[in-house]
Amino acid sequence: MSDSTADRHILVAVAWPYANGLSHLGHIAGCYLPADIFARYHRIAGNRVLMVSGTDAHGTPITVKADQEGVSPAEIVERYNPRFHEQWDRLGVSFDLFTTTMTDNHREVVWDLFRTLHANGYIDTRKTEQFFDPEAGRFLPDRYVEGTCPSCGYEQARGDQCESCGRTLDPVDLIEPRSKLTGVTPEPRETEHYFLLLPRLQEQLLTWLETREGWRPHVINWAKGFVKDGLIETAVTRDLAWGVPIPPELDISTEASQKRIYVWFEAVTGYLSASKEWAQRQGDPDAWRAWWEDPSAESHYFIGKDNIPFHAVFWPSYLLGYSDGADRPLNLPTNVPANQYVTFRGDKASKSRGVGRSLLDYLDVFPADELRYALSTILPEYADTDLAEDELVRRINDELVAAWGNLVNRVLAMTRKNLDGVVPDPGALDERDHALLATIDQVLAEEQDLLERVELRQALRRALHGAQETNAYLNALEPWKTVKTDLARTATTLWAALQAINGLKLAFAPFVPFASATLDTWVGGDGELNGRGWRREELATGTVLGEPHPLFRKVELPE
Repeated sequence: MSDSTADRHILVAVAWPYANGLSHLGHIAGCYLPADIFARYHRIAGNRVLMVSGTDAHGTPITVKADQEGVSPAEIVERYNPRFHEQWDRLGVSFDLFTTTMTDNHREVVWDLFRTLHANGYIDTRKTEQFFDPEAGRFLPDRYVEGTCPSCGYEQARGDQCESCGRTLDPVDLIEPRSKLTGVTPEPRETEHYFLLLPRLQEQLLTWLETREGWRPHVINWAKGFVKDGLIETAVTRDLAWGVPIPPELDISTEASQKRIYVWFEAVTGYLSASKEWAQRQGDPDAWRAWWEDPSAESHYFIGKDNIPFHAVFWPSYLLGYSDGADRPLNLPTNVPANQYVTFRGDKASKSRGVGRSLLDYLDVFPADELRYALSTILPEYADTDLAEDELVRRINDELVAAWGNLVNRVLAMTRKNLDGVVPDPGALDERDHALLATIDQVLAEEQDLLERVELRQALRRALHGAQETNAYLNALEPWKTVKTDLARTATTLWAALQAINGLKLAFAPFVPFASATLDTWVGGDGELNGRGWRREELATGTVLGEPHPLFRKVELPE
């Protein structure tokens, strides 16, 4: 298999979770697990991956939760941030850096973006009307206003976006708006904010979108349609006391109206600030440039479909405006493989509405690899996927355990029992043996193409197909019978099966990394697959095999 895909710089930028609650399986299947699968594949292939994200500490969901509990927003962040690290460690999500938006580095990078866009003529102040709660005596940020969506009629739409139809909103768009603080009908009052002058970037943005290839239809069609409908000037500051301040020399806060930079301006900037923080931690402050300024580098943004506006329209517009006239412009997204929703009995998973149990709850029932595998079979890449727990169990028991885990166990066990536990001399191969190895090599090639295109569900199906074909090969040749009559044929059969398993070890590795590392040590490796190259390596005759135990275990739901 060709190594032409190796040694590329791949930025894997993953959505920043709000620090107002733990991730549920909708989040995990929507962006975090797909990002990790993609990153692990590229590391194995020999590419230089930088996978970054962090806790979004400044979104209004945090201040809403803090208000509800009577604590400071910082206390909410400090409570949940360690739990995020726990869930990534337990599930095996391999961030190069998972940080927060509370760092000095993040503030400075946001300020640089804000100042440069202002200097380049893409940010300026505007007088506007904003909802004011007369009972609370304060202006209301977007998420402090709820009402009926004018597009789909959902009665609990937020002031920034409707969770039901995904439409981006302004609080004044809502029908029968109400304050989340007091329940009263808010009244519009004049205030001053900084606005991103998007119409000045519309032509550049649309030209760039027209060049995108390989994007999912629901992403590119929505983005181009949104831009063609006409971009409007959009506020990038809010009346808040929590968040990244406006650069001091540009601050327009007043005693009655304290300003902060809008979370969807500063949070997406986190991909850049996290890359710079990672570089500083490596002792090479300029290392981030290889992923952001080299035109040959790639950047892939893993998000849910409700975040398409911010990653396919707004973030590219910030980058275009920032890079205007720059000697080294920043790279625009290579791809935004936004997933659809995971639903639970038809209802969208939501932290704010308490739909869907947390990831840590599931990890108390399912081992990490088993849960990763089951979720990978239902990734909502092109349509919403309803999650049924009994289907997760079936996938684990009938596919992962029965087809792949048992294959590994029985081949290694037969080799240990009958061939001294070493990779045998195969002797002469016949058509059946060559056909099996050709099938595995084809599986890896086809899977590689699918992984490159972020078609992860189908990529996993190819890996499973390889395991099923290897099982069929064994069932046809019956080495447990030929060992009594033809030891040479048995050795050939088990040699070919071992070679197939060694190839499938890579095929499954992005999805079930813990088991794949263990298996590698059983067949003479050191458990480190990164940089091996996406190809089947031949196990040398005489390689001593480890003593196998079940790679996976059957699971059942608690009563």
